[in-house]
Amino acid sequence: MTNVIFPSIDWLAALPALVVVTTALVVLTVDLAMSSEVDHAGHGLLAGLGVLGLVGAMIASAMLWHRGGAAFGNTVVADRYGLFFSMLVCGASAIVTMMAVDFLATARIKIGEFYALVLFATAGMVLMATGNDLMVLFLALEIMSVAVYVLAGIARDEPRATEAALKYFLLGAYATGFFLFGIALLYGATGATRLDLVAARLGAGNAANPLVLLGMGLLLVGFGFKVAMMPFHVWTPDVYEGAPTAVTTLMAVGVKAAAFAAFVRVFLQYLPGLEGAWSGLLWLLAGLTMTVGNLCALAQDNVKRMLAYSSIAHAGYALVGMVVGTADGGASVLFYLLAYALTNLGAFGVVMALGRIGAANERLEDYAGVGFTHPLLGFAMAVCMLSLTGMPPLAGFAGKFYLFSAAVDAGFVGLAVIGVLNSLVSAYYYFGVIRQMYMVDGTPRIDPLAARPYLAAGLILAVGATVALGLFPAGAMHLARDSFLGLG
Repeated sequence: MTNVIFPSIDWLAALPALVVVTTALVVLTVDLAMSSEVDHAGHGLLAGLGVLGLVGAMIASAMLWHRGGAAFGNTVVADRYGLFFSMLVCGASAIVTMMAVDFLATARIKIGEFYALVLFATAGMVLMATGNDLMVLFLALEIMSVAVYVLAGIARDEPRATEAALKYFLLGAYATGFFLFGIALLYGATGATRLDLVAARLGAGNAANPLVLLGMGLLLVGFGFKVAMMPFHVWTPDVYEGAPTAVTTLMAVGVKAAAFAAFVRVFLQYLPGLEGAWSGLLWLLAGLTMTVGNLCALAQDNVKRMLAYSSIAHAGYALVGMVVGTADGGASVLFYLLAYALTNLGAFGVVMALGRIGAANERLEDYAGVGFTHPLLGFAMAVCMLSLTGMPPLAGFAGKFYLFSAAVDAGFVGLAVIGVLNSLVSAYYYFGVIRQMYMVDGTPRIDPLAARPYLAAGLILAVGATVALGLFPAGAMHLARDSFLGLG
């Protein structure tokens, strides 16, 4: 009788993802035990379980920081880079989950599956950050995307949410097809999908293979869609505007961070030998992405749509660090994504807070007088708008300073100048929101923030962290540098 030998698996290396998946299953089971329509108390229980699991995943990531490890034949790696993004996406999802409790009550969405779907999407994000194999990245991308497709249309009685979900699904399916075809071409050229093996075989003389160049280009399309890079950004404003704001927040923060995590790992760690083929193209796309995003944002009178174009522009800023490609450039990308995540959690949190039952209050005119009638919300939104502009001493300023400094030090002065000019352009529409809140009379009808404690707590965490990161950026930048150097 033949003995079956099972391969040994370092389960600890996959612990963050396992914690998130287990929590999702627990939340789904508890939701099944509830009534068909979840009330506010039920939402609080499900959200509490979800936040507990996400915090547990962050603790697991921190415990693995000095240990490292790899699982499933080195296709999932617990290096510091992946652990940094695991903590980032889990923390962002935890804040979104907290904010969603009161938001879902306001939006009259009584669907408990929301929290399980957020957790499943987060599990996909964690696997995208720690994946070391193209097929693992593809599966992680699908786990994340399918959950977010459903979340985008979870407000089933809202036509624009259904439209947003359909647009996101159709365009996302096409982008996934490009991504998978790129994987197939790289496999055909190298005979491997594990990234370290792909890199080794490219170094053996396959770098000039047309299949490799075409495969790399198709991967760029797939990643470009997820990070909302021009010209693959067209879905962003419609989907961000139509989806429930809590879901939009998850897309703007978690999905973008996870996509950049995989994007940077593939191109900066494993395809640097092809830098001559993609660096110039990425330089052009970075400049176009930030310019198109900012110029289109100037014409928007819907705050969610304006923030959607803003997210496109910020993807362009983050691409600057990838173009630089040095340790400083890579570390600045990680720091910038952290600053961007915290700031956007705060901005979208205010958008949620302004909503009332039957009135989303998403248009710019709905913000008139908010700074005086609801000073805490006005202050929070002002901080976030100033941070997104890049004003000191906030997180956005530190992020842009590190990015543009790395670009100048590496000789990409022109790209840094384009970034600075775009920041000046963005000040017009960001300050437009502040002007509306403090210089235009209005008496907006907004439910008191004290009556929505979960939303208030999430907002305080996001805005407080935005200010703290701007005041004391050195520690976070050191962590980002240590994480990026962990790619090796």
